[in-house]
Amino acid sequence: MLLGELLQGIAYERVSRFEDREIAGITTDSKHVMKGDLFVCFSGGEHDGHEYAAEALAAGASALAVERELPLPAPQIVVRDGRKAAGEIAAAFYEHPEEKLKVIGVTGTNGKTTTCHMLASILTAAGKECGIIGTLGIRYANREISPDLTTPDPPYLYKIFADMAEAGVEYVVMEVSAHALYFGKVDGVRFEAGIFTNFTEDHLDFFKTMDAYAAAKEKLFEKGRCRFSVFNFDDAEGRKIAASCDNAYSYALENPADVFAVDIRENFDGCSYVINLFDELYDIRLNMAGLHNVYNSMAAAECAKLLGVSTPVIASGLSGLKSVRGRLEHVAQVNGADIFVDFAHTPDGLEKSLTALKRHCEGRLICVFGCGGNRDAFKRPIMGEIAASNADFTVLTSDNPRYEDPFDIILQIEPGVRLHSDKYVIVVDRESAIEYAIDMLAPGDVLLIAGKGGETYQEIMGVRHIYSDVSAVKGVLEGKTAGERFHEN
Repeated sequence: MLLGELLQGIAYERVSRFEDREIAGITTDSKHVMKGDLFVCFSGGEHDGHEYAAEALAAGASALAVERELPLPAPQIVVRDGRKAAGEIAAAFYEHPEEKLKVIGVTGTNGKTTTCHMLASILTAAGKECGIIGTLGIRYANREISPDLTTPDPPYLYKIFADMAEAGVEYVVMEVSAHALYFGKVDGVRFEAGIFTNFTEDHLDFFKTMDAYAAAKEKLFEKGRCRFSVFNFDDAEGRKIAASCDNAYSYALENPADVFAVDIRENFDGCSYVINLFDELYDIRLNMAGLHNVYNSMAAAECAKLLGVSTPVIASGLSGLKSVRGRLEHVAQVNGADIFVDFAHTPDGLEKSLTALKRHCEGRLICVFGCGGNRDAFKRPIMGEIAASNADFTVLTSDNPRYEDPFDIILQIEPGVRLHSDKYVIVVDRESAIEYAIDMLAPGDVLLIAGKGGETYQEIMGVRHIYSDVSAVKGVLEGKTAGERFHEN
C-alpha cells in the first residue's frame, strides 16, 4: 500500500517530508522492523519509541508515525496519540479485517483463558470456524502461534485478524487484558459480545489502586463497544458494570441471574450440573474440576446461546473440551496420588484451585508455588496464608523471578505461611521443588503445582529459559536428570 493511500484512511494532524513510498507493514518495535515498514512511535511507558526512530530507519523503515516531529530524513505522520494511532493505522493498512469477523472479548482477573476455550469449543461444535487469541497463544485454521502477550499489540493484532478473515474464520474469541484496555489496544474493535468473569486483586504494581484496575476493565463495556454483554452476578464489580450497560445478561450461583446451575457434582475428573439457560434446563458435563469452572462454563454457555447456538450443541461443545493446558490440568498419577498443574498466580486463583482439590482429597494436599518477580509484592504473604490455610504441606519455590532474587521473593511469602502452619519447606529451584514434592507423595495425596500453568518458559534476569511444569513432572517420573528434561528447539 502506498503511503498516500494509507493517509486517506486515518486521522492525523499533519505530514512532514512527504514522499509517496510503498508501505509493506506496520510495527511499533524497532527490533522487528522489516524493509518498507511504517514505524509508529509513542511516548509513555518504560521506553519512548521516538528514541528508536533512527534505528528503525536504519533497519529499512519507509516512514514514521510520530507524536512530535523528529530531525530525521523520512516521511513523518504527526499524530496526537501514537498508541491510538497504531491501531487506526494498522486497521486501515489491513483494510479493517475486524469488520469481517465476529469478535467476542473476555475480560476479568481469572478465568479468561478457560472461558475462551470453552466458548470456542461450543462454536466449533456448532459448525463455526473459530479462532482464539490469548495467553496460550493464537489458534485458527489448524495453525498455532506461540504466545507473546495476552492481547497482541495493534499492528500484530490486525495482521492476525486479516489472516483469520482470509482463512475463513467467522468467530474470534479473545482474551482482553486490563493492560490492553488501558493502552487502547482494542479501541478500534467493535465486539459482537463481551464477557466479564470476575474481579479480584491483581496488577496493582501497575494500576496502583483497585479503582484504577476496575476502570480499565470497564472500558470493554463502554457504550457501543459490545452488541451484548455477559456478567458474573456473584461478583460485585460485574453487577456494577452491568447496571450501566445496555443488553446486559447475567449468570450466577448465589444471586438471581438469567443463567444459573443446580445439582452440581464434582470429582477430580470434572463436574456435572443442570444448567438453567434462560429457563431451559439441560444436563452439562465438564472434563475440568472445580466450582470456578462451573462459572466459566456458564459464561460460555450463556454467550453461545445469545449467539444463536442451541442448548444441546452447547452441552456437546462443553463436554467435548477435554482440558485447557495448565488450567487445573490433571497431568499424572503416581503411587495412588494425583498431580495437577494450574496457572493460579493470584490469591483468589490459588484459593479456588486448592479448595477445588481439597474437597476430594483423601490424603494430604501438597502445594508447590512461588510468586513472580517485579509484580504485586503485596500479594506474596497473602498467597502464603492461603496456601498454608488450605494445603497440608507447602513447598515454597521460584516462579518467574524476572529481575529479583528468587530467595528474596520467597522470604516475603514465608511470613504468611508461618501465620497458619509450620509444615513447609523452601526449595528455591523450581524443578527441585517439584521433585521434592513428588518424592513425598503417598496414596490418596494430591499435589498442586501452581503459578505457571501452561507457560513454556521461566524468566530469570530478563532471559526466558525453556521450562514447563508439566515437562518437569514427567521428567521426574521418568527418572530423567534435570539436564535431560528440557532442551532448546
